[in-house]
Amino acid sequence: MPQAIEFTINGNSVSAREGQTVAAALANLGICASRRSVSGEPRGPLCGMGICFECEVTVDQKPHVRGCQLLVHQGMKVQTGA
Repeated sequence: MPQAIEFTINGNSVSAREGQTVAAALANLGICASRRSVSGEPRGPLCGMGICFECEVTVDQKPHVRGCQLLVHQGMKVQTGA
């Protein structure tokens, strides 16, 4: 059985299952938008395989990380732009 991983999203402490991507963890928490377009529209994961770049988030102060390609890890700090 997967263990719970504790991390933060926009400064809030949350948990996800071990082996989940950041994008899946966000979706499971009801967070559908991970960034905003140039015109201010909320954007979120579309392709789920790293091609569309709609799932970009900042992880541990590193910007432009594709959330659908990165597994959550203990203590990670995720910032959305949404």
